[in-house]
Amino acid sequence: MYKRISAVLFPVTAILFIGSLVWGNQLKEERNAVEIHAENQYQRAFHDLSYHMDRIHDEIGNSIAVNTASQGMQRKSLMNVWRLTSEAQNELNQLPLSTLSLEKTEEFLSRIANFSYKTGVRDLTKEPLSDTEAKTLKQLYQNSGEITKDLQEVQNTALSQKLRWLDVDMAMTSQQELAGNSIIDGFSSVNKKVEAYPELEWGPSVSSMYTKRSVKMLSGVAVNEEDIQRKALKFADLGQGAECTVIANGQGTDWESYTATVQAEGMQPISMDFTRKGGLLISYTDGRQVGSKQVSVQQAMEKAEQFLEKKGYRSMKAVSADPYDNLVNFTFVRQQDDTLIYPEKMTVRSALDNGDIIGFQASEFVYEHQDNREVPEAKLSLEEARNTLNGDFKEQYTRKALIKNDRDEDTLCYEIGGRINGSKYKIFINADTGLEETVEVVKEADEGMN
Repeated sequence: MYKRISAVLFPVTAILFIGSLVWGNQLKEERNAVEIHAENQYQRAFHDLSYHMDRIHDEIGNSIAVNTASQGMQRKSLMNVWRLTSEAQNELNQLPLSTLSLEKTEEFLSRIANFSYKTGVRDLTKEPLSDTEAKTLKQLYQNSGEITKDLQEVQNTALSQKLRWLDVDMAMTSQQELAGNSIIDGFSSVNKKVEAYPELEWGPSVSSMYTKRSVKMLSGVAVNEEDIQRKALKFADLGQGAECTVIANGQGTDWESYTATVQAEGMQPISMDFTRKGGLLISYTDGRQVGSKQVSVQQAMEKAEQFLEKKGYRSMKAVSADPYDNLVNFTFVRQQDDTLIYPEKMTVRSALDNGDIIGFQASEFVYEHQDNREVPEAKLSLEEARNTLNGDFKEQYTRKALIKNDRDEDTLCYEIGGRINGSKYKIFINADTGLEETVEVVKEADEGMN
């Protein structure tokens, strides 16, 4: 009996044992293949990062070496710096260094990219590099050379000691002691060196990108919770029985604000955010449920215009509409005389069951609004600006528009809307130079927005 059972179980057990060995070996091979692929990806990203930093150093050197009158070569070198720096940023983000503080290095690369782009895209024949920009380039050349050298040292150490990026990844993931790893120590050293660099004069267009909007930028006096309560109750306009609670946010920081919640019996609460300085409304949200679609986008737009006018936002014009399900988001900008002021914009959300406003976001309007914004005179006529257009472009409307250019400067343009290749576009042509500042695709829902 025992022999008979053994005769049956032994081959079955043997098969299972062999199968488990094969399965385990297959899993091991698959794991090894995944690890090899991951290691190769990390190695490629690191070597590309080192290579592109070396190229950035060379291209900055090229822009310094050429004669100041050689604007074409300077522009080519600066745009190459921008392209290479963008690639270096991408490669740095691919490395398993998420828990390692590299903020200064990332910001430094970002500033180089923006400085080179904003300097390179302008007309250098009319506005050549200033002495300050030339000085900044020389400092960047020195700094990028030091970073390149440090990265190459890390690269040589990793190759000579056969260090693996997977070990770095495991150390980061498991929160192990990071000191003592040559790769981690090398990147930490780079970040500390960048942090110690003297502050450079990047110019206002680049510096403004890193200037955080805060209450300090606003005019007006600081308001208290009672002031916000009065403002919120008046704006919500839910009747005498409405109640309001106010919460202070970010006290002692650059983002001090208040959140007010207004509620009336039988109605969903309305939430509003106000700045502490000036008591300006940043956002508005009505929490009611939205029913099925009953009104058109055009009808909702007209009600949105009436709402803004009633609430004190005058001369606002809808320039785009983005409907989804039973809602639609409108972008409104302020119109001053015959010019649309695009920096002063707000987003309004309407419910398509009855067209009422159920929310809006006005932070850009709050920080950009000027009662009498300076709008320059156009140097070119509309007819001269039209000469820039593609011959196949079918013009449908024109208007003046003030936008922010790539250097974050107010720029007067002719906004020309029309069709080409079966699609609608807005083309913004600089009213001084005749060059296209930007082009936007227009969604079909935006019909009637001009």
